[in-house]
Amino acid sequence: MRAVIHVHGPREGARAPAAVASICLLLLAVSLSGCAQQTWVRLREVPENPLAGPLNLLSPSGPKPTGRTMLLVRRYDLEDELNRHSSTLLTKLHEISQQEPSADKLYSLSELAYISAKRSETINRQRALELHGLAMVKGYQYLFDERFGRFRNPYDPEFRGACDLYNNALEGALRIINRRGGLVPGSTHTIRAANQTIQATVVLRGKGWRAEDFAGFRFVSDYEVAGLQNHYHSYGLGVPLVAVRKRRDPPAPDEKYYPPGMSFPVTAFLRVASNKTDTGSHHVAQLELYDPLNTAEIDVDGRRVPLETDLTTPLAYALNQKDLRNLESSTVGLLNVAKTQKLQGLYMLEPYQPGKIPVIMVHGVWSSPITWMAMFNDLRGAPEIRNRYQFWFYLYPSGQPFWYSAADLRNDLAEAREILDPARRQPALDQMVLVGHSMGGLLSRLQTLDSGDRFWRTVTDQPFQLVKATDETRRELGGAFFFRANPSVRRVITIGTPYRGSEFANSTARWVASKLITLPKMFVNTRQQLRNDNPDVFKAPSLIDVDTSIDSLAADSPYLPVMLETPPAPWVRTHTIIGVIPEKGILGKVVGEGDGVVTYTSAHLDNVDSEVVVNADHTTIHSHPLSVLEVHRILLAHLSEVDRVHHRGWPQGPITAQVPGHPPNQSQVGTPTSYGPSDNSDATVWPHATPAPQWSGGAMPETSTIESAPSTNWPSAAAPPYPASVVPR
Repeated sequence: MRAVIHVHGPREGARAPAAVASICLLLLAVSLSGCAQQTWVRLREVPENPLAGPLNLLSPSGPKPTGRTMLLVRRYDLEDELNRHSSTLLTKLHEISQQEPSADKLYSLSELAYISAKRSETINRQRALELHGLAMVKGYQYLFDERFGRFRNPYDPEFRGACDLYNNALEGALRIINRRGGLVPGSTHTIRAANQTIQATVVLRGKGWRAEDFAGFRFVSDYEVAGLQNHYHSYGLGVPLVAVRKRRDPPAPDEKYYPPGMSFPVTAFLRVASNKTDTGSHHVAQLELYDPLNTAEIDVDGRRVPLETDLTTPLAYALNQKDLRNLESSTVGLLNVAKTQKLQGLYMLEPYQPGKIPVIMVHGVWSSPITWMAMFNDLRGAPEIRNRYQFWFYLYPSGQPFWYSAADLRNDLAEAREILDPARRQPALDQMVLVGHSMGGLLSRLQTLDSGDRFWRTVTDQPFQLVKATDETRRELGGAFFFRANPSVRRVITIGTPYRGSEFANSTARWVASKLITLPKMFVNTRQQLRNDNPDVFKAPSLIDVDTSIDSLAADSPYLPVMLETPPAPWVRTHTIIGVIPEKGILGKVVGEGDGVVTYTSAHLDNVDSEVVVNADHTTIHSHPLSVLEVHRILLAHLSEVDRVHHRGWPQGPITAQVPGHPPNQSQVGTPTSYGPSDNSDATVWPHATPAPQWSGGAMPETSTIESAPSTNWPSAAAPPYPASVVPR
């Protein structure tokens, strides 16, 4: 059933002065091209520390024990040692703890050792390392020693205090080890304090991680997030870190999709095993590095323990690095097509995760992948989403006509499949979800359509094979006007997408854009050569004469009506999110019915699976909380449907598709598969499903007499078809 939700419904309103507004926007793009870029994180003057208040760490008089620790100190008449000889105090209290073991003594030992470590950090780092080691071992014993299980009270503030002592003592030790260059997977470190010896080996617990992947670590507590409104931090045990990735040599296949300077979240947890000897205690420990995107809790001595994690700070840290600034080149992408083409392609901001469904986010005009960071941060902050999905981002020159960018996306998706899963063993890659904002929604929609020769007929009435052109030009034209739906794309969400064009793409704005947007020389020369070699073949005006993305979005573009008339493939579900500025206020009265750039009528599609209208303008609708919630809802619905299909089982044997207009042959036709409910199913009637065609991303003209058409090379085995009728609409 199709759902339509209007947070603010359609209404009559005044038309915006589109010509003036369009010129202002384009001139603003030029003026902003040299502006400073956004700051995503700031370095704190002092690292964030939850013990700063309880232990007076920042007080001029120095750190002080809590009241409960002082109670124990006074009870055993140790105040003089506290004030004069902290090392003597720790030794005596350790001896008392050995004779009269109790959880409160372990807590006080951990706290007093931590305070002594903080006092030593600027004087004697080796001593500070030893004391941090003692503090974290005692904190660990407080939390996990089975002798004190019945005395531990998770409702007691002391319990959380012990967690903080363990975490911050571990962080203090890691800072010293990291400063020495020792925080390297596979390395072993020995820490001695009093009669305690800790031997810790750094081990990786992240799926697919290698020791050589890590160029270094940063501490989350050093940074304050500035560029993202919502901060996703979960509480538990461990130290959240920022891992800076090092490029592999030789490069791995997926290296192509990692931007330079990529970093990702890590949580460090020290697992301690004690072995008492005649001279003291020897602790064999493992410093375990976990991937919080895949591991939220761990098992410690039969207990499930949540990890302390931070997903937002590593993201903000990565975005703040110079190497990732290219992804923020929205103005360059609009005004200089050639320069952005060098950077064009799919990007991942976290290592590729086999088994997780890709959500591919496609930006719009005068934009870049950075525009998705707020939504990405919010979606990834939900465990039910990050456990099953991974997020990819598409960067493309938004100044060129959108049908060429759609062809590039089509080819880039096919290439990614060949690189990441050449044997077609990853079914998650056949459940892709595309999310497009503005013009990015048109690129996404085009991945779900079979062109036939409908788009080509908007250019000329002549058959494609009669056009005189170089092989390269023929491939470019074929990719833009002849294509098949991608069988791996199962769902498309478009946000503020101008399916019927935009009033901002009026004649005045198009003229200004033609003066500002720089096209590649080859693009201009190729078009002129086509005209010269094929006189009287192309219609006038023709889509091959369209210069810029602004031209391609004009309301009178002949490409857009054909898109509207062409239904998506039957296995695809479509969702729209539309912005409507509230009528109250000057802006709402001026822009009329829409988001200020795209009208409601232009963004609306019939026969979609859901439509939501949000009170938001065009530049903020994709980060609006209600839009994020809607995408979250759709992704959960997608998981439910995928799981239901998998439960029923995939059809056996390869499914291929006949190339329309060609006589059947063995390589093009397979046995179609139909689906139906079992005898004990509900009363839902399932029509026969249309199998997804095999596809390689190449152009596929739909005509019966093509001899020199673009490549028709189909892969030997297609992904299992995803019947549109499995879950009733």
